[in-house]
Amino acid sequence: MPKNTEYDFIVVSNRLPVDRIIDVDGEPAWRRSPGGLVTALEPLMREADGAWVGWAGKPDLELPPSTEDGIHIVPVPLSALEVEQYYEGFSNDTLWPLYHDVISPPAFHREWWESYRAVNRRFAEASAAIAAPNATVWVQDYQLQLVPAMLRELRPDLTIGFFNHIPFPPYGIYAQLPWRRQIVEGLLGADVIGFQRVADAGNFSRAVRRLFGYATKSPEIRVPLEGGGHRTVVAKAFPISIDVESFEQMAKRPEIIERARQIREDLGNPTTIMLGVDRLDYTKGIGHRLKAYGELLSSGSITVGDAILVQVASPSRERVEAYMQLRDEIELTVGRLNGDYATISHGAIAYLHQGYPREEMVALYLAADIMLVTALRDGMNLVAKEYVACRHDEDGVLVLSEFAGAADELKNALLVNPHDIEGLKESMMQAVAMPKRERSSRMRALRRRLRDNDVSHWSHTFLETLESAARKSR
Repeated sequence: MPKNTEYDFIVVSNRLPVDRIIDVDGEPAWRRSPGGLVTALEPLMREADGAWVGWAGKPDLELPPSTEDGIHIVPVPLSALEVEQYYEGFSNDTLWPLYHDVISPPAFHREWWESYRAVNRRFAEASAAIAAPNATVWVQDYQLQLVPAMLRELRPDLTIGFFNHIPFPPYGIYAQLPWRRQIVEGLLGADVIGFQRVADAGNFSRAVRRLFGYATKSPEIRVPLEGGGHRTVVAKAFPISIDVESFEQMAKRPEIIERARQIREDLGNPTTIMLGVDRLDYTKGIGHRLKAYGELLSSGSITVGDAILVQVASPSRERVEAYMQLRDEIELTVGRLNGDYATISHGAIAYLHQGYPREEMVALYLAADIMLVTALRDGMNLVAKEYVACRHDEDGVLVLSEFAGAADELKNALLVNPHDIEGLKESMMQAVAMPKRERSSRMRALRRRLRDNDVSHWSHTFLETLESAARKSR
């Protein structure tokens, strides 16, 4: 890809849609990332012949622009110190816990902030350098909240969108951030700021009013210009989704259906399989889920052999102290419950601290009678949507935290407050005892809702809003 190439459509995210790996021959290569964002935006990238700006996932790696799997990629290098301070530090030990209702205490370090600002500037400059006149740039997520304003300063001709994939906290929590004004100013550089939930967009607008006093009338924010007049910024909810069709088709493949049957057999053919699938993160409520399950075992409400909990906890941010502690706590609890209740032939919990390919996850979704999503705070939670998409048999029960963004759409799930252990136990037992007719009725309704808002609908709705907002502001 020539260095002077310019693009009319650019996506900017912390990570590229491909990961840098070493192949079987010991040669460096690119492997497509499995994330939903890639699936959502790949058709748009191909249609617009666009470019993707991001980090290759390894420190101190200077790579030239190239075209991989049909997508033009522009790598942004990060040093090992920047990975530590900008990514592990400010993004994941300051912003992540703060934006997730301070479930874990955020750390505020000035050197982390300086690194965050410097890296955001590098992303903005890399994007500005390849943007064609009047191009559209779509910035993704909390690691790059300063990029919109920096881009607008560098290239006022651009149409700029931003989507926040995680929650935006109430002002009382957000106000703890020493750099609260700078972050909001950074986001207001966009023409459209997208959030997962209506409440998140409202929280952002309130922060703007409290910090700057700008006029807001949902979904619009009037941002004064230095020479007089104002820009109109749209801040509203665009709940993200998944590629429903691809999950459903995969779940119908004979070998996947056979694998689901094999999983049940390997688990001893219990009457009820409960499933949790999460990154090992303190926001996911894994400990609350285990506590409720353990109490059901203790009371005899469920028995080993008749029921089992399969918990997939994929590794996450393993160099961050809070995550190391969480892993120890979860594994201690799992060990205790298996020690207390497992038999020689049947486990109480099958705990899997590893990631799995999509085919295996789809088979697990098909094998599970009950899906437990007990997040304490979650922007969306696509696992809940994946489970529903896979259940073409119109069976299975989704137990869903009301604090996950998915609860706004998937109202026919059993909605729970994961902090209420008694209520969580009641919902788990309701799911166990639910008649087939009710299970089918609820799942049909969930699947209808999911088809109405798939990932293609999400991306097109955002970009249509962005195009409309940009026309108005010109």
